[in-house]
Amino acid sequence: MTEPVHRRKGSISGTVKAVLWGFLGVRRNSDYQNDIAKLNPIHIMVVGVLMALLFVLALILLVNWVVA
Repeated sequence: MTEPVHRRKGSISGTVKAVLWGFLGVRRNSDYQNDIAKLNPIHIMVVGVLMALLFVLALILLVNWVVA
């Protein structure tokens, strides 16, 4: 019997790695399937939102530094 999606345990580093590959848009299908089987989708969404916010914050800081 397969484990429910919300009870999957995945490492933080594996989740961050999967999200970073997703941001780049480059991922092998076998690695993608492995991530789907092991990682918790809620963790992926939280890490994705946090990383997107960090990216936007970095862009804002870069623009302020260039303009100053």
